[in-house]
Amino acid sequence: MTLPLAACGKDKHDQPPTPQFQRNKDGFPLPARPVASIVETAYSTEAARDKLDEARAVMDKAGIKRGMTVADIGAGEGYYTIRLAARVGDNGRVLAEDIVPDVRDALAERVNRERLDNVSVRLGDPANPRLPPNSFDRVLMVHMYHEVAQPYEFLWNVRPALKPGGELVVVDADRPTFRHGTPPRLLECELKAVGFERVNQREMPSAGGYLATFVAKGERPLPQAIHPCDANGKPL
Repeated sequence: MTLPLAACGKDKHDQPPTPQFQRNKDGFPLPARPVASIVETAYSTEAARDKLDEARAVMDKAGIKRGMTVADIGAGEGYYTIRLAARVGDNGRVLAEDIVPDVRDALAERVNRERLDNVSVRLGDPANPRLPPNSFDRVLMVHMYHEVAQPYEFLWNVRPALKPGGELVVVDADRPTFRHGTPPRLLECELKAVGFERVNQREMPSAGGYLATFVAKGERPLPQAIHPCDANGKPL
């Protein structure tokens, strides 16, 4: 007598399919969740942000001090760049990057106009900020992580730029990436995939969300060994 199929045990074809994802030409996984478009260089006026004491609160919680070297990634119109320059002082350095040439040029003009000799401005790359290795006490990414089209490759290229004990600081809103935010669980999952460990996370209402800091842990994984996370922050 032929037994019902269910009584014969699970066939390999009955198993749930392994989630599939794509990789780019360099072997890095593409994000398995939406990437927000770049719609503007500032989400509020500088006066309004200063009224909320945004920059001071973020720099305090990020532990940014005089003499540090800080990278401002996705610098936009320079709200943080200008205030970071004052915070780190003459013995510190700020490297400001943006991937939009016109925005970079406008920021360079502002830096020159305000005579900020401790600031350098350069054009970034969507997948690689090309930061000098072992150079930064802090790498700051404010309300821009959800716009990074190649987050795993980008983070992989950021890692070597941090000094020993250096920290990656992300400020974002706790909402889906297609709504111009990054849920903290998703952020932690994606950074963990590239070898970052979260140090702490704090609510930052004055900055429109939260602030999370990460440090690099262990060896940097090979691109082919990195697996992406889904939109809910679960590894695939």
